[in-house]
Amino acid sequence: MPLLPAAAILAGLLLLLWSADRFVTGAAGTARHFGLPPLVIGMVVVGFGTSAPELLVSVQAALQGNPGIALGNAYGSNISNIALILGLTAVIRPVAVQSAILRKELPLLLAATALAAFQLTDNRLSRADAIVLLLTFAALMLWSIRSAKRSHGDPLAIEVTQELKREAVSLPASLFQLFSGLIVLILSARILVWGAVEIAHTFGVSDLIIGLTIVAIGTSLPELASSIAAVRRGEDDIAVGNVIGSNLFNTLAVVGLAGAIHPLDVSPLVLQRDLAVTGLLTLALLVFGSSWRGRPGRINRWEGSFLLLIYLAYNLSLLASLKLP
Repeated sequence: MPLLPAAAILAGLLLLLWSADRFVTGAAGTARHFGLPPLVIGMVVVGFGTSAPELLVSVQAALQGNPGIALGNAYGSNISNIALILGLTAVIRPVAVQSAILRKELPLLLAATALAAFQLTDNRLSRADAIVLLLTFAALMLWSIRSAKRSHGDPLAIEVTQELKREAVSLPASLFQLFSGLIVLILSARILVWGAVEIAHTFGVSDLIIGLTIVAIGTSLPELASSIAAVRRGEDDIAVGNVIGSNLFNTLAVVGLAGAIHPLDVSPLVLQRDLAVTGLLTLALLVFGSSWRGRPGRINRWEGSFLLLIYLAYNLSLLASLKLP
């Protein structure tokens, strides 16, 4: 493996992890100082902010004409978020889903995935398709903010309030974290995309596979770290909210912005394999997270193991599809 591209990928991933945490902490702290309700911060600022690495990497890939990395990063991150992150988190400790708002967002996530699949039936993401995704995301943002403002006693709001008190810093410090994190995020995204493209070209592997594996896992590291930390503190709804918010952001905003910058020709495998797995996992999360027949919404260890098995099987299928020289 060429040393310089490999080092670029490693450095890019490490910088992404560091800067994403700094960016989200700074954004949440800044929002708190400007009086945003805790639930708005938890759902919008933190939930979508953890997808900043996916956004910047996919935009950078689209600008460079690498649509495989742009789409693979977004959909691969969605798969990693549910199957790897929530699966691993639930195996460590069962995850309860108490927030009524999160249970309302799960069907919306399934609908967003169905919309994405419908748009790719012609194996192309046009600029018009991208605009539809971005408008849908804007409408969802407005709904999320209005719902958050009306739900003061929601369990997610209580958990976010506790988290904000724990990490309270001054406004200048929050702004410094926000902007320094954003600058390093942009630079690390450029480094990571360059290294990934070079590795793909060296080994004759498609950009899509690189985006679905190395890049997707790397950009999902902030969600992994924050979800495990949240569950260990008993803040289960924050862990689930991070994943739902991130997947909505990836499906609508990340893919939408990448397609608006550069319309994308899409491999049929994206719909037949990657989005199909994404839809299956989203449906499983909807079933596990819903309250029905007296069963509380929760992801237990068996269900977490099921999610991990799907993730393992999916990645084995990716390995089987490789045609290395």
